[in-house]
Amino acid sequence: MNLLLLFPAGLAALAALLLPLLIHLARRSEHRPTDFAALRWLRALPRPRHRLRLDEWPLLLVRLLLLAAVALLLAEPALREHRQARPRIAVSPGVDLAAARALGHAADAQWVWLAPDFPPVDADAAHPPAATAQPVGSLLRELDASLPPDTALSVIVPSQWGPLDAERLQLSREVRWQVLPGQSPAAAVAAVAALRLQAVADAPTDPALRYLRAVHAAWAGPGASPVSAPSAAEPARWPAGTVVAWLSQRPPPAPVIAWVAAGGQLLLDAQTPAPPALAGPLQPLLQDAHGAPLIDAATVDRGRLLRWAAPLQPQRLPALLDADFPTRLHDALQSTPAPRRALAQTQRPQRGPAIRLTSAPWPLAPWLIGLVLLLFAIERWLATAPRRSNAA
Repeated sequence: MNLLLLFPAGLAALAALLLPLLIHLARRSEHRPTDFAALRWLRALPRPRHRLRLDEWPLLLVRLLLLAAVALLLAEPALREHRQARPRIAVSPGVDLAAARALGHAADAQWVWLAPDFPPVDADAAHPPAATAQPVGSLLRELDASLPPDTALSVIVPSQWGPLDAERLQLSREVRWQVLPGQSPAAAVAAVAALRLQAVADAPTDPALRYLRAVHAAWAGPGASPVSAPSAAEPARWPAGTVVAWLSQRPPPAPVIAWVAAGGQLLLDAQTPAPPALAGPLQPLLQDAHGAPLIDAATVDRGRLLRWAAPLQPQRLPALLDADFPTRLHDALQSTPAPRRALAQTQRPQRGPAIRLTSAPWPLAPWLIGLVLLLFAIERWLATAPRRSNAA
């Protein structure tokens, strides 16, 4: 632990230590008694001598300690943890610990797991922490920022390393990068709900429903493709993974808009006006073989608003007749998680700007306040003691 003062100017209050010294300072004169009758025979004597001394030493000492404690309290002392400069060896889960120890490292190196809170690697336990969803790159940046600048860092990772994030790994120091056979454990991934097509049309005989029913059958959806009127649309009853194809000429009502913002996908017809709450720039999402746009999309909170680029007619959208159109539409609407593991050899850290994480100092104010109160109680007890009154 290192002691530091957050407000060193508070030590100027130590000048108040002169006050009790002046209060306890007593002057005593030395006089020699003589008989008045013999006054005429007196010879010239030296003038009386004056001697300075301090009265009531215990009370003075307590008052000095009290003022010193108050001055130290004003300076805001705190303790900060001393960070050791021992070499660090970060072992990523998925690495054979016995093979890692056989690589040869400094004898005084500190071994830690590349996991949240960086638990130490026990000599008698080879079981790594459980898989975590936090990217290992983020953990490595945190470890690099928390170490002193002159601390050597070695990182041992499996050949298939992850989970990764989208940022290139940069550290403030040169790292000894070692790769061993193995792969990082994969965290549990939430199951993705299967897509289900829900059509909303003004009439059940709308010609566009023919192509949506073909898509529903190609997706192996259960039963016939559900179709409802705009007035009968009930977003609360739509299961997860539902894609609503809105073919009505009327804009979707407020409950449907709220459903989109909560994570739903709404596919509007090319001629359906978009409500103001969902109006915004659209980006191409799906294109045909010639690069012509088929579906445009925009993000709305947690959901997506999609729109056909043209009416659902083969003359306007020839891709409707392609055999792979249902599959391409499914891939465009189904968000699949990106791979989060990569070859460790390609993820070697680059040198970047230094970022330092400083731990918050531990203030000593509560302890000093207790000491001040204790000294004040002792000072009052000594100042009002009966023996002091008698002595006066």
